[in-house]
Amino acid sequence: MPGSASYDSSTKQYTITSAGYNIWYSRDEFRFLWKKMSGDVSLAASVAFPNPKGYGDSKAVLVIRQNLEDDSKEAVVGEHHVGMIHLAQRPQRGAMMTDMTYRFGGVLDGVHARRIGIEKHGDSIALFISLQGEPMHQFGPPITLHFDGPFYVGIGFCSHLPDTTDTAVLSNVVLENAPGEVY
Repeated sequence: MPGSASYDSSTKQYTITSAGYNIWYSRDEFRFLWKKMSGDVSLAASVAFPNPKGYGDSKAVLVIRQNLEDDSKEAVVGEHHVGMIHLAQRPQRGAMMTDMTYRFGGVLDGVHARRIGIEKHGDSIALFISLQGEPMHQFGPPITLHFDGPFYVGIGFCSHLPDTTDTAVLSNVVLENAPGEVY
């Protein structure tokens, strides 16, 4: 289904509207706003879901991908509409996604992060969070995943419903070509 993306410089917000069955398993369907990069990367954003009745598994994501194919090797920090956050990876093209065992948040415990981030330092990829507005901090151990430069880094959204669009707003997006800049 057609989607859209826009940026409002006065509010520093990206609004992404998209359908798509998922960002998971062995292929992805999502709207992706990206930049080609190499080396180390820091990416962070605050996420909001304007539709209070949106599908609970829809997700806004911070992504590092080897290419733009729908089964690309990738590392993803995802925040679901219900608040769950995870760090996931597809270690090679066409493989199944796997995520760390430290998924947390959402309807079970009421945790909704204020801010999420992903950092690539060499082959180390880490999840960063701010739960209540405190400084961003690494949560859990990093994963190890090698990307050949150049690769694609950006933000995205998937409604998790192939025939239904929904929207996420990512604000105060920070993208730096260096580690240690997630804030």
